[in-house]
Amino acid sequence: MYVRFISRLFSAMAGPRPVVMSGPSGAGKSTLLKKLLKEFDGVFGFSVSHTTRNPRPGEENGKDYHYVTREVMQAAVANGEFVENAEFSGNMYGTSKAAVQAVQAKNLICILDIDMQGVKNIKRTNLNPIYVSIQAPSMDILEKRLRDRKTESEESLQKRLHAAKVDVEISKEPGLFDVIIINDDLDTAYGKLKDTLLEEIQKVRDTNKS
Repeated sequence: MYVRFISRLFSAMAGPRPVVMSGPSGAGKSTLLKKLLKEFDGVFGFSVSHTTRNPRPGEENGKDYHYVTREVMQAAVANGEFVENAEFSGNMYGTSKAAVQAVQAKNLICILDIDMQGVKNIKRTNLNPIYVSIQAPSMDILEKRLRDRKTESEESLQKRLHAAKVDVEISKEPGLFDVIIINDDLDTAYGKLKDTLLEEIQKVRDTNKS
């Protein structure tokens, strides 16, 4: 169980529109993102999240995460400095406005991989991203994909499937997403994702040329 907080006020930011991608584990978000980043090198960027957990071996502050104390992060959240944040296993995680702005300042499209609750929260801000939902063709196919990974316990898998069913129902809410992509055929799904983002991609390329 976790609690999310979000500032209702979010100043309009200069730079390319961010992209909010949402979808259950097994829908294929990571695969689609890898194809996107490979084809459009130097166009997209990821914001560096904040966390109150300690760094793991090999992790670097400012690269993997911004590592802060709970007191510092709670104060920043209370001050409205975060787009979204959540608590997992006793540690806080979140995306700050400054982290998104840092990506936009480089004239890059900031990609935010956000869960459904985060999507609804960001809707209350002025971030103005492009909202994309990636979904599997069916629950049966999603289950098969997750089982084929052989990385989930039965309990964990059932939790993911339940969460996915809830997400699919919420995603049907009119106006929540700009586009819903059913990832049945990878090339077709990628083509739809690319078409959705092409206008923003072209703006970045044109700006970089000038």
